[in-house]
Amino acid sequence: SIERVGHGNVRVRWTFDQSSLRPGGTVSGPTMMALADFAMYVAVFSAVGPQPLAVTTNLTINFLRKPAAGDLIADAKLMKVGKRLAVGEVKIYSEGEAEPVAHVTSTYSIPNNSQ
Repeated sequence: SIERVGHGNVRVRWTFDQSSLRPGGTVSGPTMMALADFAMYVAVFSAVGPQPLAVTTNLTINFLRKPAAGDLIADAKLMKVGKRLAVGEVKIYSEGEAEPVAHVTSTYSIPNNSQ
């Protein structure tokens, strides 16, 4: 769910789902990657408006610590928005924790609407 939207600065939440746990009781990496990608999608739209054909061209994730078996919060901030690309970072937190569980950098391709 979307919790906050500012220009190129957003917060989204993933509501805990037991089926997303992997062995060892940690939230799966693909779940965190999907959350980060969604956060960037919202951030890009907040800066350039709705662009249904905007797509991820790169996503790099660093898993920093084991997330708690609970909701995850993703704070996304765009670092640069150009004519064709938007670059941003996402920090993912376990709800209530001060230190991030993952750090993500991502690039989105913005379609050329003049075509």
